[in-house]
Amino acid sequence: MEEQDPLCSVLTELREEHRALDDAIQRLAEGPFIDQIRLTRLKKRKLQLKDAIARLESRLIPDLNA
Repeated sequence: MEEQDPLCSVLTELREEHRALDDAIQRLAEGPFIDQIRLTRLKKRKLQLKDAIARLESRLIPDLNA
């Protein structure tokens, strides 16, 4: 149980960063000049965060074999 507290806080931080990236990507895409390289990097980071969030959420789900 004590392992879950740090995981939950890390998960919260990752979700916040993911939302912030989503906002940044949307603002960048709506601008008059689109920096494709920066947009691609932000999208790649967002995908990495999504994968990390999924892995942590998976670790928080109790095993069904117990």
